[in-house]
Amino acid sequence: MKKIFFFLAVLLVSVATVEAQDSKDFMKSFEEFRRGIHQNYNDFRSKCMKDYIAFLRNAWADVKGEVPERVPQEQTVPPVVMPIEEIDKPLDDKKIEIEEVVTPVIETEPRPEPVEPVKEVPVVTPKYVSFSFFGTEARVRFDVSKSIKLSGVSGEQVAVAFEKIDTKAYDNLLFDCLALRSELQLSDWAYLIMLNRLSETICGGKNNNAVLTMAYLYMMSGYKMRLALKDDRIYLLYATRHHIYDQTFFEIDGVRYYGIEELPLNLYICDAAFPKEKELSLIIDQNQKLSYVASVQRTVKSEAYNDIHISFAINKNLMDFYTTYPTSFINDNIMTRWAFYANTPLDARLSKQIYPVLRAQLQGLSEPEAVGRLLNLVQTGLEYGYDDEVWGDDRAFFAEESLFYPYCDCEDRSILFTRLVRDLLGLKCILVYYPGHLASAVCFNQHVAGDYIELGGKRFVIADATYVNAPVGATMPKMDNSTAKVIMLEN
Repeated sequence: MKKIFFFLAVLLVSVATVEAQDSKDFMKSFEEFRRGIHQNYNDFRSKCMKDYIAFLRNAWADVKGEVPERVPQEQTVPPVVMPIEEIDKPLDDKKIEIEEVVTPVIETEPRPEPVEPVKEVPVVTPKYVSFSFFGTEARVRFDVSKSIKLSGVSGEQVAVAFEKIDTKAYDNLLFDCLALRSELQLSDWAYLIMLNRLSETICGGKNNNAVLTMAYLYMMSGYKMRLALKDDRIYLLYATRHHIYDQTFFEIDGVRYYGIEELPLNLYICDAAFPKEKELSLIIDQNQKLSYVASVQRTVKSEAYNDIHISFAINKNLMDFYTTYPTSFINDNIMTRWAFYANTPLDARLSKQIYPVLRAQLQGLSEPEAVGRLLNLVQTGLEYGYDDEVWGDDRAFFAEESLFYPYCDCEDRSILFTRLVRDLLGLKCILVYYPGHLASAVCFNQHVAGDYIELGGKRFVIADATYVNAPVGATMPKMDNSTAKVIMLEN
């Protein structure tokens, strides 16, 4: 029996020794495998950069830009006040026949990403760069002594500058930039502006080194861009499927490229592509978490319903961001431009201030009653003003802007109203376009009398935020329904 126990003990020790050796071998193999993946990543990225730099030396050509497209100017329709004696008159059902329905279908694609995941590089004592954009303070790891320093402006000198980039120094910088994009939920446009501010901070202002730094970070983040030269200056051109108003653009192989500043009409452009590059999107599909600086408190109240009123402050940093947002359209349809504003979610800090209050004020009301009160709040609580008088040109507002600025017009009111109805009541809405005017319509779960549009077997009843004191179902006078077009909105 003792011999048996001795034999088993020896066997267990042997098995444990073998297992320990196997574990060591496994860990060694895994570490080699991990290093191999990391090395393969570095090799692949290095090859991509090597190929790109080769193009920088050769693929330049003179390109003539396209004259900016101007925002269509239309004869504006002034607001109308419904006479008191007509407000409570029963409305008859009247179907509005629509010839064109615009559905701004945007292909949902993943955000641009680096050609391969960016790995952090261990640094014993990292150095940092602090910068600010739209009042939001940020910090990234970077040693400014490693920054790009151009010796001149030519394709060859740009290539040499890219060759000298210390990727280890820039990897943590790129990693931190992408982390900020995710953490702050930045749209593509906000990320572009952030990289611009950061690059200018690193390079000491607006200069060619800053443009090239931004170009590198933007390209390595997965975005499609091109470099251009003109009169000892370097320009970054970003690609987008959107048609942007009032900006010179360059079309290369069917793709439009714009600049974050006004561009010369002729440029010497390098059409060098980087793998997996994607165009910038101007869609804002989530709240951007910019630092909060409260505006002056404001109160908006309905004239017809004393119990409907809200008080709030707006994030001024968000307002500053929105002033940079370019007006655009997509899918070759200029009607899509209003959908970008209307589909942008309301800032969470604002919705937390006003939505609980409005829900309490609307509690117990029927859908038509609740919509009617929200409609009157927008009709009578805001001051009407024409864009060309206030801004000098046509400029649509995001929902928050109509509550921030002292004046707003028909398109701004419709955007705000449909945002409130969708968020608070969960009802589908559409925008209704007439030449010079924008109204809206709401799909109810019960019959509501008045002018309506039928879409997919559902009734959308007119609600005009510029027809002051008008109830749901009333179309503003002198609107030619034969010219009306529908713009579908996201729910």
